[in-house]
Amino acid sequence: MKPCAFDYVRADSVEEATSLLREHGDDARILAGGQSLMPLLSMRLASPAVLVDISRVVALDYARLERDALSVGAACTQAKVEWRSELAREVPLLALAFPHISHFQVRNRGTVCGSVAHADPSAELPLVLTALGGEIVLRSARGTRTLAAGDFFQGMLSTARAADELVEEVRFPLHRSGLGYGFAEMAQRHGDFAIVACAAVAGVDEIRFAVGGAADRPRLARWPRLAGADLEAALNDFAWEIDARSDPHAGARYRRHLVRHLGRRAVEAACA
Repeated sequence: MKPCAFDYVRADSVEEATSLLREHGDDARILAGGQSLMPLLSMRLASPAVLVDISRVVALDYARLERDALSVGAACTQAKVEWRSELAREVPLLALAFPHISHFQVRNRGTVCGSVAHADPSAELPLVLTALGGEIVLRSARGTRTLAAGDFFQGMLSTARAADELVEEVRFPLHRSGLGYGFAEMAQRHGDFAIVACAAVAGVDEIRFAVGGAADRPRLARWPRLAGADLEAALNDFAWEIDARSDPHAGARYRRHLVRHLGRRAVEAACA
């Protein structure tokens, strides 16, 4: 199939992009890398009247350390973040997840903010952001606001972003001494969307455990340090709590099994 007809506007600044979003509202969509948006357009699952291209807005093309986070702008590609020489030290969980994200050709074009804005429940970047307790900065002509990942993701391809807002930046908390990380994923083929992916952050007294692919959005649990039978019981309870979904790729029962199996692997790696 081919997309419906649309107007194309290349924004030269953040202000121009937000002005266009204010003018067109729900009829406009942001185009950055296009790796999530273009398939939707081709399948006519989205039919905006206007595409606002921000890929050449220099002010949005950055990945930099700011206080206690790695801040990534809306025009920054996944590859630019992935190949940071210090990424494994700065945000270890992000470094663990990147090899599972599609293929390098897609990561060369796809943006970090675009994946977060798309909010596919099987995508790795929203999962990592949730597990780390990251933030999303939304910009509009009215101003800016910052949301925690848990408040931003609201359902299948659904977020708290208003129609006139741009996902201007996402913030991944930096590694702190005493934390460990684990990531495990099952997909039909390498590079496919995850059937289930699990991410864990283990501290001295607490484990943050997040699951993607099983439900309609990344789901998070917070536990004390657990091991053995206590960990298996907590994983089993969580597998039943998240309302796992069935689709042509996998049933809910299998997804609950993967939460238990992959979850144990991710938590044990984080605690090691």
